[in-house]
Amino acid sequence: MSDHDQLLVIVDPVARRSDGESVRIAKDVLSAGAEAKICLPDGPEEFSRALARRGSRRPVVLGDDRALLRTVALLHRERELAEGALSLVPIGAPDDLEVAHALGVPRSTPAAARVVLHGTVRRLDLLVDDSDGVVLGDLLVPGTPALAAAPSVWGTCRSLVRTLVRPAPSALAVRTHRLRVEADGVLLADVDAPVEGLTVRPVGGRAEVTVHPVTTSPRRATARTVTVSGPDFRYRADGRVTGPVRRRTWTVRAGAWGLTLPRDAT
Repeated sequence: MSDHDQLLVIVDPVARRSDGESVRIAKDVLSAGAEAKICLPDGPEEFSRALARRGSRRPVVLGDDRALLRTVALLHRERELAEGALSLVPIGAPDDLEVAHALGVPRSTPAAARVVLHGTVRRLDLLVDDSDGVVLGDLLVPGTPALAAAPSVWGTCRSLVRTLVRPAPSALAVRTHRLRVEADGVLLADVDAPVEGLTVRPVGGRAEVTVHPVTTSPRRATARTVTVSGPDFRYRADGRVTGPVRRRTWTVRAGAWGLTLPRDAT
């Protein structure tokens, strides 16, 4: 059996607790098609140790976007992303699998497990910031500080009453932010002209940057590096909100990591 057929299957603790049946199905499919060593870490430290001891085995993560991001971040920190490729069987709540599905990983557990065995490795771009953090998908600035708690029935009623008795505004209020945005040193926005925000998306080895001014059309550019600075701001990436920070630079690493995807994935 070749090294390619030897798998290290790391089951994220959250996946094991939340959906044991999907974990069992994935393990059965993978064990039937390859020599699979199953690891059941109890926390992040054991997860890291299992990954570090993978040897020549191909790592397969059973878990959600956070588990995938943790794996990529660990391998990036050890400068081992260029070696081999990762595979993912997505297990978790739909909201916790948006990045995996956007990258092309199948939604169903059996289909994703079969892709691990018979798919093809595709090299993907990575955004790396100046604190050595990584971003797999799109980056949004600013980010929402935290998700609001689910409203109670009484809170909903009070909100409805306030809406009914309050005069209708002539226009929806737009929250603005004072940000300085540079793409490869070219100024796209400055703090004296507030913006609604910006998005950064790695595509084809470059970053597609879109700045959203308040009153004019979006400004777009492509660049290798993007720097955002200004008063304390947060940013959202891969389902996480980071910050506040006053300055951050992201650099695109073209084809920095490999993910096993369906052979017909574009």
